[in-house]
Amino acid sequence: MSKLRCIIIEDEPLAAKVLSGYIQQVPFLDLQGIFKDAIYASDYLRQHPTDLIFLDIHLPKLKGMAFLKTLLAPPAVIVTTAYHQYAVEGFALNVTDYLLKPFGFERFLVAVNKVKPSPVEKPAPEEPKEYLFLTVQKKKVKILFAEILYIESQREYVKIVTTKGEYLSKMGTQDIEALLPPQAFQRIHRSFIIATGKVDSYTAEVVEIQGMRIPVGRAYREVLERL
Repeated sequence: MSKLRCIIIEDEPLAAKVLSGYIQQVPFLDLQGIFKDAIYASDYLRQHPTDLIFLDIHLPKLKGMAFLKTLLAPPAVIVTTAYHQYAVEGFALNVTDYLLKPFGFERFLVAVNKVKPSPVEKPAPEEPKEYLFLTVQKKKVKILFAEILYIESQREYVKIVTTKGEYLSKMGTQDIEALLPPQAFQRIHRSFIIATGKVDSYTAEVVEIQGMRIPVGRAYREVLERL
């Protein structure tokens, strides 16, 4: 979980110390700085990305609410003050919460949980497919990768030879090659793709699979080194 970068704008040293102690107890908060007035805080905000401001109302030079109105794109703001009469104005300015002093850690935690970053969910890894569906005589036929011995190009068709039988489907060799898991299938000829795990023997010119001799194209001989 990423941490929220936060600052405190508080004129009272004791209040700033208490607030700082609370922040240090929350794992998802990262205190970047403490400022006694809004002027210095404004300079900081212009130069540093900030996710959350703890803002006191009664500040020297520029009051908290006036300061808040100067921010064009303010981060989340939690107001901390001893004066309840500013609550309506604060919420009108879209503050996240309004903490009346003195407030305990439990109330503080309620406020910061409103801006707690959501954990990033990692997408579950997709299970690798173990089959494909091919159109054979106007119907979709399920063919398991584990059962394929080799595939032969026959002009605008491909013949898929499996341990259970042969299937003829109207598609190009490149089209079916794109559907096959590359770690289990290799093209060894312009017209042939083989299941590498089904190879019984091979030479530089021929691969043998269950008695079928399949030619090896000259341009594909280096593929044999990966069998």
